[in-house]
Amino acid sequence: MKRIGIISDTHGTFDEPLREFLSDVDEIWHAGDIGSLELADSIAALKPLRAVRGNIDGDATRREFPEYLYFECEGAKVLMTHIGGYAGPGRPRASEIIAVRRPDIFVFGHTHILKIFREQTHDTLCINPGAAGLRGIHTVRTAVRLTLDRGTIANVEVGEWPR
Repeated sequence: MKRIGIISDTHGTFDEPLREFLSDVDEIWHAGDIGSLELADSIAALKPLRAVRGNIDGDATRREFPEYLYFECEGAKVLMTHIGGYAGPGRPRASEIIAVRRPDIFVFGHTHILKIFREQTHDTLCINPGAAGLRGIHTVRTAVRLTLDRGTIANVEVGEWPR
């Protein structure tokens, strides 16, 4: 069993509210727009980090983190990218990867809008944790926590903080 923290669009911010919310997770997944390698190192100093690059990330961050990350965790197959849309026609590459890999969980960011839903075609849980940083269109900062245990997803929680 693992507790997972999911964040996106930190844009260089990893402050006390986020640290506190993520303090009891086993690992952190970051869906891009990290802000810098230094910030990624700061997150990884708190908990093990799995991350993808985002559209605002610079060259060093783009070299360090992939555009798409596919992995298994506690019996669940996970696909993560930054600009994922909702696996629809606007993001054909994400849709193609989902059709082939059949992930149990698809994590993405970019929109700064928290949204969790089940995509019916491939029975994939889609998670956009919204934006955890201080820059962008959002008025509330958000992050997600959940538990994975032998392929079962449980205890999904949302953290919210004023921007």
